[in-house]
Amino acid sequence: MTDSIERLYRAILAAKDQDPSRSRTAKLLQQGTGKMAKKLAEEAIEVAIDAVGGNAEAVVRESADLFYNLAVLWAELGIQPEDVWREMERRELLLGIAEKLPKSALKIAKVAPGRVAERPIVAAEERTIRKRH
Repeated sequence: MTDSIERLYRAILAAKDQDPSRSRTAKLLQQGTGKMAKKLAEEAIEVAIDAVGGNAEAVVRESADLFYNLAVLWAELGIQPEDVWREMERRELLLGIAEKLPKSALKIAKVAPGRVAERPIVAAEERTIRKRH
């Protein structure tokens, strides 16, 4: 998967120098960060709507659009895919691969910097969903 995203990212960088009238990527890059962020949000919403509707094929198509628009935004901001992979690795060391960092600095502070958290790496499929009351 990372190879595909790397290829996509390189193609987006190459499109920066193309004619915006002939390249949708060049046109999007020319329109600025606000337009790129809007397109990214639109694709994320489409993925969510198709997922709620149970349309797996549409989720696959819209996910490809989502990855594309994310990579365009990365390229615009000078973020390389390796930057994101490093952050994913850092989070894995703190919390485990299937966890998202908490928003609160207090929760993060419970794990000392440079120390590996004593949490197992758990696949998301193994978790049960509990309804909050």
